[in-house]
Amino acid sequence: MERSIVFAGFGGQGVLLAGKILARAAMNEGLEVTWLPSYGPEMRGGTANCTVVIADEPVGSPIVDRPDVLLAMNGPSLDRFEPRVTPGGTVVVNRSLIERPLRRTDVRGVLLRANDLARELGEPRVANMVALGAVVRALEVVPLEAVQEAMAEELGAKGRERLVAVNRAALERGHGAPAAGMR
Repeated sequence: MERSIVFAGFGGQGVLLAGKILARAAMNEGLEVTWLPSYGPEMRGGTANCTVVIADEPVGSPIVDRPDVLLAMNGPSLDRFEPRVTPGGTVVVNRSLIERPLRRTDVRGVLLRANDLARELGEPRVANMVALGAVVRALEVVPLEAVQEAMAEELGAKGRERLVAVNRAALERGHGAPAAGMR
């Protein structure tokens, strides 16, 4: 088994952190993992993406031409990476910021209003965790509980109980959100 995921969005949307948390969770579950970040020189607002490869044997390369899953947090990311998703793959689309339908009919589209769901939780900055929850559900490789534990480790849970709690709730919200196709 080998699954590859591209997390993409603007800098500041937390896509690198989301990928890192998934990679840590998979590693904690005993799987082989690579995490390869890529970002522009801007601190916020520039492009950012990362690739995570999860496998049950050593990963040959962290470079992925045809990801199995794409998380697109904004329109430019969907435009850039949608053509690369493997046929039969999944594209998780942040419908809070992306209005256009998928152009491909050979992939599964998962609509998710990540920003709106994060605002409902009272913390707009957890949209990335809402989206990560949907990715975890689409992947079906790492249990949600393992991702929640990895998130707490990554954020440094000690003294940050409220931050961890809202991120945990965001992961659950994204994981449990009804998946809807779009064309």
